[in-house]
Amino acid sequence: MTADVGDTTESTSRPWTVHYTPGTTHDLNYGTTTLCDQFDRAVSAFSDRPATEFFGRLTTYSELGRRVRHAAEGLRLLGVGRGDRVAVLLPNCPQGIVVFYAALRLGAIVVEHNPLYTADELEGPFSDHGAKVVVTWNVITGVVEDLAQRSGSAIEHILAVDLLEAFPTAKRLALRHLPVPALRASRDKLSRPDSHTPHWSALENGPELDFSHPYPSSDDPALILYTSGTTGTPKGATLTHANLVANSLQGEAWVPGLVPGEERFLASLPMFHAYGVTMCVVFGIAQGARLQLVPTPDMDLIMPIMAKNLPTFIPAVPPIYSRILEEADARGISLRGVRNSFSGAMALPDDLIARWESATGGLLVEGYGMTESSPITVGNPMSTARRPESIGVPFPDTDIRIADKDDPSRDAPPGEPGELLVKGPQVFPGYWRNPEATAATFHDGWLRTGDVVRQDPDGFLRIVDRLKEMIVTGGFNVYPSEVEAVLRTAPGIADCSVVGRPGSDGGEQVVAAVVLEPGATLDVDAVRAHCRASLTGYKVPRDFVELAELPTNPMGKVLRKKVAEAVNA
Repeated sequence: MTADVGDTTESTSRPWTVHYTPGTTHDLNYGTTTLCDQFDRAVSAFSDRPATEFFGRLTTYSELGRRVRHAAEGLRLLGVGRGDRVAVLLPNCPQGIVVFYAALRLGAIVVEHNPLYTADELEGPFSDHGAKVVVTWNVITGVVEDLAQRSGSAIEHILAVDLLEAFPTAKRLALRHLPVPALRASRDKLSRPDSHTPHWSALENGPELDFSHPYPSSDDPALILYTSGTTGTPKGATLTHANLVANSLQGEAWVPGLVPGEERFLASLPMFHAYGVTMCVVFGIAQGARLQLVPTPDMDLIMPIMAKNLPTFIPAVPPIYSRILEEADARGISLRGVRNSFSGAMALPDDLIARWESATGGLLVEGYGMTESSPITVGNPMSTARRPESIGVPFPDTDIRIADKDDPSRDAPPGEPGELLVKGPQVFPGYWRNPEATAATFHDGWLRTGDVVRQDPDGFLRIVDRLKEMIVTGGFNVYPSEVEAVLRTAPGIADCSVVGRPGSDGGEQVVAAVVLEPGATLDVDAVRAHCRASLTGYKVPRDFVELAELPTNPMGKVLRKKVAEAVNA
């Protein structure tokens, strides 16, 4: 588990036999299946069924398969081959699905990035993965062009995606009325191709990849997602085809009553997040589901879907569920018929579960995972056996250990809190070409989660503390050291510490404790503007608290728990 993850990785296939709820056994044989195999099976079995829905426009599996074959050949002609990285900076859209599977078909590795990131935030990851081809939203081509000019960049080709090309004709004409500010403000640029950047559509309209082209193997890396941990240094979590296929099959075993080819998955979680790419895309494609894509979880985009084609399966985070309930009630839209809903990334409040299940007649259960595990390792049963305030029990073929918080080589006493360690086919082999970071995240073959849990006598797990310092806000991860590095360059800031403040929705707000330079005064607006120049919006502190000094231990290390107590007092 400590090997350098580069062009190839190793994993061992094994069948699953697991009792995850009393009296229920699943034997899941994923063998050597790849994401490309799953995709091809869906295209063959559900050719005339809708694969994507985007602002009301439907694309069938047959059409999606054709577009993927054409795009794969276009990428191949640009020199993309096995082991090459293809970087993607897109909101959820049909083109994002096409580029994902087209790159994988060539044996390439997809690297998903947040399209709202600044060039400063992207520079480290791009220097690390060295992608030569970038597929980007045409609104932000300037950011990518900036990256391409920086030292260490390997970018050779930039392909711009015009979201309007995936819209129904009527919606294109009515773009000025779209409720998404980023789209509305950029409508002129969205309405025409960039004059200097080649367009992705040229690849989809070119020649088609030969069927004889070699497929990737299940052990090949498929996806890199960057996570900074507590150090602020970007690390590329490398997920193999086997990892992602395993998690989709585990999800299938977890959700009873799925009807292949008939399900509708609300895809509001972004593909640059492990939760979104696995539960909204990989799992959905494996089921032959209709992916109801929205570029951002805006209620003006989600409510028309709820009114016309109610999703049958929703993966989301608590704030999205809460907003859907409020908006549906205000607009008189019935949610009755959403059968299965899965929540992750933050704590799920009990009252939200009750309200959602009352409104839908379905189930809302909480799960747990991390990028390094594709992401889900633990979940509440999708049945009335689910337990509020618990993250559930291990997924099929997932082993867990509850280790002593100070010594992971020892187990915590039964019933006592300890760090959750996991093993399973969904657990990644390591970080992209970073054996030191890989070694640090594993202990004797077990993935260290950094979260402290307590196990009930019947096996259900509850999170009681977090060893990691990561902040979860709106379902997104914020790493304090990354925000602190920017804050320290702001005028008048001598030192700082960034922590999370618990919110009523189960998430957190980013809060900064700052120590000012002698004679300086805190100009909150100016500091926020300074942060926005280098950080995406959700990372910018919502509140600032002045402290005379930061609490430290005898070695001078800042005590974040003490800081949190001070700012949350």
